[in-house]
Formats: sequence, C-alpha cells, structure tokens
Amino acid sequence: MFINNETLKLEYMVEEADDGLKVIDVLATSMNISSRLIRKCKNNHNILLNGRDGSVNRQVKEGDIIGLMLDHDENTFEPNDISIEILYEDADMLVVNKPPFLVVHPTKGHPEGTLANAISHHQYKAGQDYKARFINRLDRDTSGVVLIAKNAFAQQVISEQMQANEVDKNYYAVVNGVIKADRGTVNEPIERAEEGDVLRIVRPDGLPSITHYEVVERFKEHTFVKLRLETGRTHQIRVHLAHIGHGIVGDHLYGTVTELINRQALHCFEMSFRKARGGTPTRVIAPIPEDIDKLLKHLREHL
Repeated sequence: MFINNETLKLEYMVEEADDGLKVIDVLATSMNISSRLIRKCKNNHNILLNGRDGSVNRQVKEGDIIGLMLDHDENTFEPNDISIEILYEDADMLVVNKPPFLVVHPTKGHPEGTLANAISHHQYKAGQDYKARFINRLDRDTSGVVLIAKNAFAQQVISEQMQANEVDKNYYAVVNGVIKADRGTVNEPIERAEEGDVLRIVRPDGLPSITHYEVVERFKEHTFVKLRLETGRTHQIRVHLAHIGHGIVGDHLYGTVTELINRQALHCFEMSFRKARGGTPTRVIAPIPEDIDKLLKHLREHL
C-alpha cells in the first residue's frame, strides 16, 4: 500500500502477501516498478528499507516501509504566461484541456509559446519543479485532454496502460457527409505517404491502426461522431475518417476547409486511466470547446 503523496518519493507499506519476499521482488510486483527504474535507483542508492540504504535482496516483513527516491529531473522549459485549464492534478499526474492552436512541445518552428511552456508557468505559480513528461500528444489544431506525468514512475505506469490499451481515449468530431451506419470500426494500417512526408495514408505496409466510431447526431450534409481509439498513430482519426469518405470539417490536410470553423473540428473529450499509486480508476472530461459548439448549433439551425 502506497502511503505518501510526494512527487519525488514513493513509500510502500509491506502487506501480509509480501511478507518474506525480497525488497527487489516487492518493487517489481506489488509496487510495479520497471527493472530500468529499479536499476537506476539502486545505482544511486535511492532504495530504502525502513529509512536505511542497503541490499535489495533483504527480506521484508509485514509493516516494513520500502522507500524509493526518484531522481529530480528539473523543468527545462521557459515559463510562458499562457492560460490553461487544469482538469486533474495529483502528486504524479497533471491533466490539462489543451486549447486549439497550441503546440504541445517546443520545436524549431515553435521554440516557445507551447503547452510545455504554459505548464512551466503553472509550476512556477504552484512552487513546483518537475520535468513534464507527455503521455499523449494532440495536433496543434486538435483540442482536449492531454496527460502529463510528473515523474519517471508515473510515466512508466501510465505509458504501460496506454500500450496495453487500458486507457480509454474518446474524441468528438464533426465530419463531412452523412454516415449511414450508427456505428462501425475502421481497422486499416497507416503510414507516411512518402518518406519524410507529414501526410499519412492507409497502406498495407503501415502500422496497425483501429478506430471505432459511433454517430451522435446527423445533419443535412454532416455528421457529429464519437470516436474511440484502440491505437494511437499520428493523425489516426483524421486519416481513417478521410479513408471512409468522411473527412473532418475544417481539416486542411484530410478534410475540407470551411468558413464555419478555422481548424479541424476534432476534440479529445475524455480519457480514463488508473492512478499510478494504488490503481484507482480516474476519468477526466474536457467540455466541447466553444468553436465546435458554435459549429454544431449552426448545423442544427440549417437542417
């Protein structure tokens, strides 16, 4: 049982089922620490039993306290005073509602003014200092839920959940054309159109990609859909919807540009995961943004 709530320190009280095991076995099983992180902490003498450093082969008994001191990887992003909506926060995770037109991570073209810089400012105001580790990323023009780990342990645990398809990733989109089927699945591999190209396409030699869709509302020439990702390829939803003939409204790469909205009408509205410490199910929801809501109202008025 994890017994503290510090970003850079994990403490676990040995339970009856762990009695007689070695420290290293409890770390790997009950605490779910990766072998890489165990090795790193061991080399840095950051594994404690009842407050004392020593061999990871020591046996434990019920009630003992195993401590793990995580390396402090400092924040390296310049703080920019950019307003962001915090949907959830604890010692291990930060979840934000990314607005459209905000790049997630600094690049050569966007060295500042990114979500990472906004998070750095949030840390500064809160008196915190940690390396922001992005679990998922959204395109510049896609809005919605972004998960950020505050330490290597949380990054490992939540990333493993992502790889095992245990994190629910749900989106809303407004697409061109009227989808006739109430629900369906697009199971088509995705790869770059050409080496080094930004554009992705469905092609036989691509990476396995699965998108589930469900119609929420139909309009005269458009459809409002809910989507659930099983995989997380770059541009996956945009490519799959275009592949079935229903490109996203406002998508300049895969859909059609319109005066009704000045970006792709795609929003990650919900993600569910289990907390890094204790595994408590956690569901985070980002409300539909104003521009997509305005688009939906316009379509309803012109049925």
